Amino acid sequence: MPSISEKGRQMPASPIRKLVPYAEAAKKRGIHVIHLNIGQPDIKTPKVALDAVRNHKIEVLAYSMTEGSETYREKIAAYYEKKDIHVTAKDIIVTTGGSEALSFAIGTIMDAEDEIIIPEPFYANYNGFATAAGVKVVPIASSIDTNFALPPIAEFEKLITPQTKAILICNPGNPTGYLYSKEEIEQLATLVKKHDLFLIADEVYREFTYEGRQHYSILQVNGLEEHAIVVDSVSKRYSMCGARIGCIVSKNREVIQTALKFAQARLSPPTFAQIASEAALETPQDYFDDVIEEYVSRRNVLISELQQLEGVKVAVPQGAFYCVVELPVADADDFAQWLLEKFELDGSTVMVAPAAGFYATPGLGKNQIRIAYVLKKEQLVKAVHILGRALKEYNTK
Repeated sequence: MPSISEKGRQMPASPIRKLVPYAEAAKKRGIHVIHLNIGQPDIKTPKVALDAVRNHKIEVLAYSMTEGSETYREKIAAYYEKKDIHVTAKDIIVTTGGSEALSFAIGTIMDAEDEIIIPEPFYANYNGFATAAGVKVVPIASSIDTNFALPPIAEFEKLITPQTKAILICNPGNPTGYLYSKEEIEQLATLVKKHDLFLIADEVYREFTYEGRQHYSILQVNGLEEHAIVVDSVSKRYSMCGARIGCIVSKNREVIQTALKFAQARLSPPTFAQIASEAALETPQDYFDDVIEEYVSRRNVLISELQQLEGVKVAVPQGAFYCVVELPVADADDFAQWLLEKFELDGSTVMVAPAAGFYATPGLGKNQIRIAYVLKKEQLVKAVHILGRALKEYNTK
């Protein structure tokens, strides 16, 4: 039989989705599975976005521009302007989700064997994008004991080699919910300028910050224009994960021109999804006010319930809608699978994402899970109750 590529063998399985077969088997046994494992919001997509697709009079569903429609990119630029981010439509390429934007960014600035430094834990697919490009991820560990704050800049500097091309952050963070401060962003900016590196920021959760905290974009840092690359998406902001529309944003003209070559290889982003995403930019602020209020309420309930479980440690998110939870188990992967295969309470169980897959350093995160609080509060309370009972049974089996 012909063999697959070594690159294919090295591609990591998603820690978010690898347990799906066990969850489906549980459902076939009649078990209700509460999904804490995936960041699929249950918030309704803005009506204005859905109406734009319903009411459009397209007769030929043609290609759009490779970089995305000009009117949409102009409106994205206007959205950023309201956030004190000064870019133009020429600084933006519309992509098929934030994932494609990040893939384009890595392909644009990095060659095989180059290195990218990423604070861990990080969004698991960063490992996949790097592997696909033949790029080496150099992790720098943040700690649940400091709420996953940015590690000291001196520790970053120790990791920089001639092969280092970029530092990548997610702000607010997936899976940690940590929101980097302006001071932390400026420290990173000083570092990348000193060593002539790129700074990539995945800012797809920009809208979701709590307790009056403000998101500070790398595109707001003066003097970082040639170094800064932002990855963005409509998926979480407007509860439009299925639209698969994102963008790559940079004031570095060579970065944009090169990323455009990668975009040409996939021809164009989807037309109807761009129509919906453009209309979504008209979503009123009170939509976000209500959504943020709901997420804060869910977060508070979830954290309060988790803190009552013996032996459990949880980081308090400042943004996004995830938290990392440390459990009194040796192997969260085994526990997560056991939950789906062997445990139920009154006909229900929970599905979590083991956190080891969000680290690049072997052994880290083995006793941690990521929880996405994208469910109603009643479901979150029920899920934590099940989790608590499950831990007691698992640790005595």
